[in-house]
Amino acid sequence: MSRIWQLQEAKARFSELFTEVFSTGPQRVSRHGKETIVLISEDEFRSMSGEGSDFVNFLLSAPRVDLEIERPKDYGRPVDV
Repeated sequence: MSRIWQLQEAKARFSELFTEVFSTGPQRVSRHGKETIVLISEDEFRSMSGEGSDFVNFLLSAPRVDLEIERPKDYGRPVDV
């Protein structure tokens, strides 16, 4: 479960905060009583940001669907010259 750390406490006990991120998940840090940042692991950040995935693989991961798309021939529009 996420815990809220005061900034002073987070700085003084950074090693413990760092360990908590890996053992229990994201940790929140507050400054002047307001939650200002959330610390997360690198793996969680990558999965959230989509880093490492590319557009081609995204398209290839879509389900295959056979579509028959027909469109009327377009001969342009009449233009007075």
